[in-house]
Amino acid sequence: MSTRLSRRRFIKSVIASGVAASATSGWYSAAQANRPAGTTERLISLNINGRTRRVDVLPQETLASTLRYKLGMTGTKIGCNRGECGACTVLIDDVTHYSCSMLTHSVRGRSVTTVEGLQAADGTLHPIQQAFIDELAPQCGYCTPGQIMAAVALLKDNPKPTRDEVRVGLSGNLCRCGAYDHYLSAVLRASGQST
Repeated sequence: MSTRLSRRRFIKSVIASGVAASATSGWYSAAQANRPAGTTERLISLNINGRTRRVDVLPQETLASTLRYKLGMTGTKIGCNRGECGACTVLIDDVTHYSCSMLTHSVRGRSVTTVEGLQAADGTLHPIQQAFIDELAPQCGYCTPGQIMAAVALLKDNPKPTRDEVRVGLSGNLCRCGAYDHYLSAVLRASGQST
C-alpha cells in the first residue's frame, strides 16, 4: 500500500476531520448546557455604551476581542495585544483600561464605554473628537480611538489640565507617527484653553 498522499486521500481526510469537529462541537454544546456549578457561563450580558448586549464569550476571551469580533465595535483597535500601546483603551466605570488585557467576563455588571459611545444620539461628536479633528491631530489614526478615550477620562478628572498634565494623562498611549503635540493641543482645545 502506498503511503503517498494523493489528492483523493487528502480530501477524504479533510472531510473526516470536519465530521469529527462537528461531532465534537455538538458534544461541547451539550456539555455547556449541563455544566456543573462554579464553571464559567458563556452567554453573558454586558453594558456597552449604555446598552445591554448579550454575547457568547469564551472563558479566556479578552474584552478587545469581544468588542471587535463579536459586537462589531471596530473603533477599539488591537495594536500590541499586550497592554503596552493603548490603542485598545476603553472606559470601564469611567476609568481607562486596556481592553486587550481584560477578560470579558471581568466586566459583567460594569459600564463599558468605547469610542463609538461618545457620539451623541443626533450624531454630534464629543468635544474631544471634534477637537481632534479641528487640530488635525491624527496622522494614520490607528492610535486615535485610544488617545480619545484617555483624553475623555483625563478631562472628567481634570477639566482644565496644563500641557504637562495632558502629557502625563496620555502617556499610556503610543503614537507610531509621533503626533503627540497635535494630541496635546487637541485636549487643551477641548478643555477650552488656548493651545
